[in-house]
Amino acid sequence: MSKTEGRFSGKTVVVTGASRGIGAAIARRFAREGAAILVSANEARVEEVAAAIVHEGGRAASFLCDVTDKAAVTALYDAAEAQFGGVDVSVQNAGVITIAKIEDMTEADWDTTMDVNTKGVFLCCQEAIRRIRSHGRGGRLINTASGQARQGFIYTPHYAASKFGVVGLTQSLAKEVAREGITVNAFCPGIIDTDMWAYNDAAWGKLLGSYEPGELMAEWVRGIPMARAGSGEDVAGLVTFLASEDAAYITGQTINVDGGLIMS
Repeated sequence: MSKTEGRFSGKTVVVTGASRGIGAAIARRFAREGAAILVSANEARVEEVAAAIVHEGGRAASFLCDVTDKAAVTALYDAAEAQFGGVDVSVQNAGVITIAKIEDMTEADWDTTMDVNTKGVFLCCQEAIRRIRSHGRGGRLINTASGQARQGFIYTPHYAASKFGVVGLTQSLAKEVAREGITVNAFCPGIIDTDMWAYNDAAWGKLLGSYEPGELMAEWVRGIPMARAGSGEDVAGLVTFLASEDAAYITGQTINVDGGLIMS
């Protein structure tokens, strides 16, 4: 048995944005370590993630949810409690990005990005705190920020603003709930081999020069000290650590998981 096997037995974990990429990897990792998982996203393929976890012997269910809708968020946590019991860990991972020159960026681009990436984190944290308080045994909130919460990048001012907002929200909530045994932390993934980064490579590549698909990402990866893109499992390792008892004295922090791309 590995030293982490079963460390989340008896725990209920909610993961948003879990239909693919980082969110799906986080959910699978928690399930392997014994947690009951409610995986959520706004697309039906999240059901496949839950089914795969169950097939592998884990406990999981799925729930379609728009994290910008307060009633839907309330229903998400209702479902978690109904199926698995009180929520212990909530991972706010749902996120979107668009890439465009400022003159081409629409108000809708701005509003959607801020609503999902920042308001969605707020609504889920608000509901998760209410549920964790109700059972009185403490808990963990973990929010997905970005390397762009450290340094905004070209053609994505709305995305950078939304992720800087996640860091501020994390710090503020951490101070509010610390004495209740609730920790609130965030993480900043760098270049991770996911569908989102395939979009990023194509969209930035078109605006920054005549890059063929994959060329720009490969160029950026060469600038990472560890000389590789990250994986969802790389991120999941950090997230499960932050959710564990080993991280009981860590709160209000934002941790980079990017192979050394940004050192701060």
